[in-house]
Amino acid sequence: MDQTSPAAQIRDDHVALIEAIVKHGDREAFADLFDYYAPKLKAYYRKGGIETALAEDLAQETMLSVWRHAAKFSPTIGGPSTWIFTIARNVMIDALRRQKSRSGDLSDPSLQPPPIETADDLIDAQQRYRQLKAELSKLPDEQAKVLKMAFFDHKAHGEIAAETGLPLGTVKSRIRLAMQRLRTELGDMA
Repeated sequence: MDQTSPAAQIRDDHVALIEAIVKHGDREAFADLFDYYAPKLKAYYRKGGIETALAEDLAQETMLSVWRHAAKFSPTIGGPSTWIFTIARNVMIDALRRQKSRSGDLSDPSLQPPPIETADDLIDAQQRYRQLKAELSKLPDEQAKVLKMAFFDHKAHGEIAAETGLPLGTVKSRIRLAMQRLRTELGDMA
C-alpha cells in the first residue's frame, strides 16, 4: 500500500499534468492546472494589494505563461506550485512597474499645473516688461541687436556671427557686455 502524503500526491499529479502539456499540448491537463491554481493566484495577487479585476487578469496571464513555458519546468529544481508562484511573482512585479510608469511620479514638477496668475502677478510682469524694454533701448545698437537675436529670435551665437558677418568672439563679447549692463540696471529682475 502506497503511503504518500496528500501534498506529495498533488505534487506528483501536477508534475504529470505539466508533462502532458509539454509532450502532447494537453488542454485538459492545462484546464485541471488552471482550475487548481487560478483561485490561489487571484488570492495571492489580492494579498499583494492588486484590485480584484486586475488580480483576475494577472492570474490568467500567469497561467498563460505556464502554458507557454511548460517545457522550462524542471521537477528536480522545485515543485509545480513553487514554479507557478515564481512566475506569478514576476507577473505582479511587471504589472506594478507598468502601473507606476503610467501614473508617473505625481511630485514631478513637470506634471504640476502652472500656478494661477493673479492680477498682481500680471501687473508685475507688465512693469518688468516695460523696464526691460526701456533698458534694452538704452543699450548701444550693436549690443542690442545681437542680444535680441540670441534671446528673442533664439539664434545660436554661430548663427548670429554668420548673419551679421561679425567674428564669433565679438558676438559673444557684445552679448556678455549687454547682459552685464542689464544686470546692473535691472538688479534682481535680470
